[in-house]
Amino acid sequence: MHPVLFHIGNFTIYSYGVFVALGFAAGITWAYFDARKQGIDPNKILDLAFYLVLSAILGSRLFYVLIEYREYLNDPIRILKIWEGGLVFYGGLILAGITGTWYVLHHHLPHWRVMDVFAPGIALGHAIGRIGCFCAGCCYGKVCHCSFGLVFKDPKSLARLGIPLYPTQLISSAMLFVIFFILILIERRKRFDGQVFWSYVLIYSTARFGIEFLRGDPRGFTIPGLISTSQGISLILIPLSIYFLIRLKRQNERHRG
Repeated sequence: MHPVLFHIGNFTIYSYGVFVALGFAAGITWAYFDARKQGIDPNKILDLAFYLVLSAILGSRLFYVLIEYREYLNDPIRILKIWEGGLVFYGGLILAGITGTWYVLHHHLPHWRVMDVFAPGIALGHAIGRIGCFCAGCCYGKVCHCSFGLVFKDPKSLARLGIPLYPTQLISSAMLFVIFFILILIERRKRFDGQVFWSYVLIYSTARFGIEFLRGDPRGFTIPGLISTSQGISLILIPLSIYFLIRLKRQNERHRG
């Protein structure tokens, strides 16, 4: 609703950038203290978090630019203006996952246990970041004729103006906060390493697939007019997460047996 938070002279502070930064800070803070409880060196977690943040920003921005490349053909310098909006979460998750795997293996850390530590923090940070999407108007919904449709009026907003839209950003944020608390419960009762992380991937991918049907911004399509790019990725991650949950559970049972 309010893309610009405030001005300091000629310098503009964008709401999107502020909430994304707050999201990263919240997620890293959660992972740091959770690592201490799990007996993992929290300083290693901070080092890893630094690389994850960089790779997440790079991956999410590159993914968005690849999908919406036409926006940048006439003004390529806009690719660098991430504070205006334009990050695709799945792109960041994939590149951060690759980076995290390399770091964990290189430093001989317990791979799945570290992933479990980060999973709730990812959900928490993403939930806060979605509020930034709402402020900027990106990731907006389709036209909504229901009573809860929201109208964007700020001319600097990235959303369609003057018509009621599904508040997909707030729906996503609420869903991610719920996932965060679900993951905390799973962590308290987990039976094997990797359970929290792959539960997160399964729940989020399923929820994201559904929310995509309400999105009205340019989506990019795996199957034109039917399945968006994010839904296509969800359809890959859902069975993949189920596979790893079953496999890791069986491995744990064999090890204990």
